[in-house]
Amino acid sequence: MTTAEKKAAEAAGTFVPDPGAAPLSRMIGAQTAFETKMLLRNGEQLLLTVVIPALLLVLFSAVSIVDTGSGKAVDFLAPGILALAVMSTAFTGQAIATGFERRYGVLKRLGASPLPRWALMTAKTGSVLVTEVLQIVLLTAIAFALGWSPHGNPLCVVLLLVLGTAAFSGLGLLMAGTLKAEATLAAANLVFLLLLVAGGIIVPLDRFPGAAQDVLRLLPVSALSDGLRDVLRDGAGMPWGDLAILLVWAVVGLGAAARFFKWE
Repeated sequence: MTTAEKKAAEAAGTFVPDPGAAPLSRMIGAQTAFETKMLLRNGEQLLLTVVIPALLLVLFSAVSIVDTGSGKAVDFLAPGILALAVMSTAFTGQAIATGFERRYGVLKRLGASPLPRWALMTAKTGSVLVTEVLQIVLLTAIAFALGWSPHGNPLCVVLLLVLGTAAFSGLGLLMAGTLKAEATLAAANLVFLLLLVAGGIIVPLDRFPGAAQDVLRLLPVSALSDGLRDVLRDGAGMPWGDLAILLVWAVVGLGAAARFFKWE
């Protein structure tokens, strides 16, 4: 039916069925909003992505538990906690949620909908970015209340956060798309705890043995926390070395996820 015929039928009060998918941009926007609402309504996810980073920031800034070197503890901790927030959302939270969606057949059903599979992954990434913005705003406000004095170029910070998100998203989707849901749950939480301790977030990497430092600095969370710390605490320029590490992890993680991800 042509447009003119539709208008004539509508003017005559005749119902004209017009089935079809919504525009792609609207579908992605709706799925992003849905994914974000589901994440924010999940108490366990909020504990992982909001409560734990905020508590760690307050606790280790207020109490001298770990020697963070010269200067205020919050100046060392705030960049690391921001890196932790990115990891908790883009890697741990996304891996667990996607793993159980895969187990219960949610991904299979969404994959059969008019929304293309790449657009579904885009919506999930959009949901992660929205959540990270909320995390960063909250954690920044807490850090300022604790006396944080950040420096550096905001563009460097944004670039580090974007590449960090890409790296952790790729690794999270790779885990969720290849392991069983229970294995993903256990592995994602274990990796979260290990990187919390050994990723330079709370404990400075120079507290580890020399040989271990060289390996730990190649981890994505170490590169992200070190890069953010160089910019926000020391006022350094673009941390090219840390950006290169994050870029490699992003390419490898996203490439492997695209190659090996199983929808059911």
